[in-house]
Amino acid sequence: MSKKISYLLGIAVTIIIGTILYLQFCCNCCKAPQTVNQETVTVAPETKTNPFVLSGPEINYQCNDNFNFLQNSSSLITPVSDSITAGIEKLKEVLIKNPKQKITITGYALTDEKNTTTFENLALARAHDIKTFLISKGFPESQLETNGEIADSWKTTGDTLLGPLKFQFNELEAVVPDTVNWTALKEEINADPLVLYFNTNQSSDNLSKEEHQKVVKTAKYVNHVPDSKVLVTGHSDNAGGREANVLLARKRAEFTKNYLVKNGIKASNIEVVSKGPDEPVSENETAQGRAKNRRSVVTIK
Repeated sequence: MSKKISYLLGIAVTIIIGTILYLQFCCNCCKAPQTVNQETVTVAPETKTNPFVLSGPEINYQCNDNFNFLQNSSSLITPVSDSITAGIEKLKEVLIKNPKQKITITGYALTDEKNTTTFENLALARAHDIKTFLISKGFPESQLETNGEIADSWKTTGDTLLGPLKFQFNELEAVVPDTVNWTALKEEINADPLVLYFNTNQSSDNLSKEEHQKVVKTAKYVNHVPDSKVLVTGHSDNAGGREANVLLARKRAEFTKNYLVKNGIKASNIEVVSKGPDEPVSENETAQGRAKNRRSVVTIK
């Protein structure tokens, strides 16, 4: 066999072997890729939050928890989280250290929420509830003020409003011009005072809308006029002994005082007296007359 033939045979063998190897290993690349079963990954929806923020002189605190409220309610949802507690403790330290520093707590409520409180609106009632909470934690009451605003929308989860509040830092010296005629308001309150009537040995705080408004006006006056006092006078009918009736009339006055405190009037601004059966407004000979005499009357001193 000549060298030329041997050479050609070698080339042919090489081509054949290369073709076999290509078909064996490389053509798999041309096949359609096989489908691989994969587990479905569920991504949790983003949690709605409205961060609690305290940003002012000597404090810059933020956390994802907040003071929350149920819709149509003025009561803070408790318990409060540890992260909120840590923030308010820092705030208390700042206020105690800086007695001229003032915090205005602005509450918010939605336009379609119902206000069943005696405050001007649900937003102000929420701000007052937070103020009461902070005072219970040792905050200086004189450095806390409240405000309320109505909003068209707010962050919610279910029926819970997330942090419908804002904390604003101000100086105590800042004075807002007073345009209210406080003397006229006092005269209006005393000319048509709030009168609560009681069943025999019973009390009730189911106030009408008109009575609620009288509480609002009284709170507005007392909380804006320095050194003003609310006078709550308890009365009774003449059924039974006088001493027992004087005591019962005082209990009615104390009940009324507690109701006023719950609705924004400081206890230190309320004075309680009992007249017992001594100042009836109707005859005691009839059941209707005695019912009118079992009362407590709220006026401004």
